[in-house]
Amino acid sequence: MFKTTKRIIDWCGPYKKRLYLGFVCAFFATWFGAAPTMVAAFALGKVIDSARTGTAFDTSLIGLCIAAVIVLVLLRFLFSYWRAKLQESIGYELAAEQRIKIGDILKRVSLGYFQEHSAGDILSTVTTELSSLEYQGMRMINEVVNGYINVVAIILCLGVFSIPAALVAVAGVLLSLLFLHGVSVQSEKNAPINEQAVEDMSGAVIEYVRGLPIVKSFGQEGASIASMKQAVGDSRDINIKIEKGFTPFNCLHLFSLKLASVGLVLVTAWMTYCGQMELPIMLMFCMFSFTIFGSVEAVNDSAHVLGAIDSAMNKLEEMQKAVYIDEGGSDIMLASHDIEFQHVTFGYDRREVLHDISFKIPQNTTTAIVGPSGSGKSTLCNLIARFYDVSAGAVKIGGRNVKDFTCDSLLRNISMVFQNVYLFHDTVKNNIRFGNPNATDEEIIEAAKKARCHDFILSMPDGYDTMVGEGGSSLSGGEKQRISIARAILKDSPIVILDEATASIDPENEHLIQEAISALTHGKTIITIAHRLATIQSADKILVVDGGGIAQQGTHDELMAQEGVYKRFIEIREKAEGWSIG
Repeated sequence: MFKTTKRIIDWCGPYKKRLYLGFVCAFFATWFGAAPTMVAAFALGKVIDSARTGTAFDTSLIGLCIAAVIVLVLLRFLFSYWRAKLQESIGYELAAEQRIKIGDILKRVSLGYFQEHSAGDILSTVTTELSSLEYQGMRMINEVVNGYINVVAIILCLGVFSIPAALVAVAGVLLSLLFLHGVSVQSEKNAPINEQAVEDMSGAVIEYVRGLPIVKSFGQEGASIASMKQAVGDSRDINIKIEKGFTPFNCLHLFSLKLASVGLVLVTAWMTYCGQMELPIMLMFCMFSFTIFGSVEAVNDSAHVLGAIDSAMNKLEEMQKAVYIDEGGSDIMLASHDIEFQHVTFGYDRREVLHDISFKIPQNTTTAIVGPSGSGKSTLCNLIARFYDVSAGAVKIGGRNVKDFTCDSLLRNISMVFQNVYLFHDTVKNNIRFGNPNATDEEIIEAAKKARCHDFILSMPDGYDTMVGEGGSSLSGGEKQRISIARAILKDSPIVILDEATASIDPENEHLIQEAISALTHGKTIITIAHRLATIQSADKILVVDGGGIAQQGTHDELMAQEGVYKRFIEIREKAEGWSIG
């Protein structure tokens, strides 16, 4: 428990000063909260002395005591306010910085990272795990640190009046600590299990939502929800089991403190009976016995949460240790933009996809990549953009190894248009502006005109300010494709990669997409993965990928003059594109 508390304090970093000042304010707030009890005990003692001796009671004390209580209460709330102002926002500020940092980490890791970590795992870390730190972290350490500081200070104060009574209080606190250790052990043991259940549930919900169109089309609603029901049921059962494990330790913790409170009353009453303590002092002890352990009683809730927070911090630290793919890279400005593969070998996990591939793409030329499905065409493009690192060999742009660049400086030179376009849940304007955050509205409209999407954007309810659904779900495939091309045009990078950008476009939109691509690729170094004959035949060079290597390369005419994969591919495409209904 205390180890986790220290970890949270260390996590606060530059906010530690505010945290410590908050502890000081909380300490004074507690003392000003306890002081009215002492004033009440003092006043009651005067009343008893007056009644016992038969002397007149000084009524002016009533006004003084009331004034003192009012001042003490106001001071308590003042210091509580300062504590809250200093500490409460730390968690929110740190969590916001942490989420931005995680976003930067995820941007700079290899795409292989997302094969090793599921979407549910990452989502759980960024939301659930960080939320537990954001909402609970500061409150928990305040309860633990100030709880024990305050109870120790009050015990020392009580020790001035009665050593035996103070020892009873110490015994109660130490005994409760023993049971709290049991809570901490249970919490540390159960936190990873609970987190796994949350991750499984998050993953099941994500999969269920993403798969709903398929589920509906096959009428398998019952089967698809079974995994989500299983994950939710497992989470429920695990949480119930965890609570049952905590209950005995919680009860023993509270019992030890309540027993110490009763012990305080008995000890002070006996001492008063024996003439070793004055009655007002005994009354003060009796009043304190009901409140002295209040700050420690709530620590059992902190012990519950701190175990989960400790596990969450482990996951955050693990994510922060992710290896940046551009570690040690530099911000490089290129003079030329030719692309070269030198004996490149690459595989996903243990499955080798490319083996000893070498070729060169001159600057300002168009290169088409063709080959059977699964031959590694998209992988070649991913290696150029350094979404993955090669297993052996080198990929060079402008004579520089892509490993020499930072991700930002490398991708500054590359625009990519994918077959499956993703648009953000934002306005059309901001989706296009994603290609260049500093672009003006006029530049955005000009890019949209070049991409042949200006007219359909104006026909939308709010024009360029129309919100598109998540992933662009409110637009057709051709509309999304043209917006993505407008985004790439606005970026205006010297290298353009087209990954089957027209593969799934309907014939009505195809000529518009081709016009948009022509506007995008003018005067650039172009790499296109394509199956359409018109695109392939006009390329300056064609790379034929097959069996993990470059089977053939050359112009269309050169390759058609040879027997091989390319000629067979073209013959098949010609038959497919020339078929008609008899």
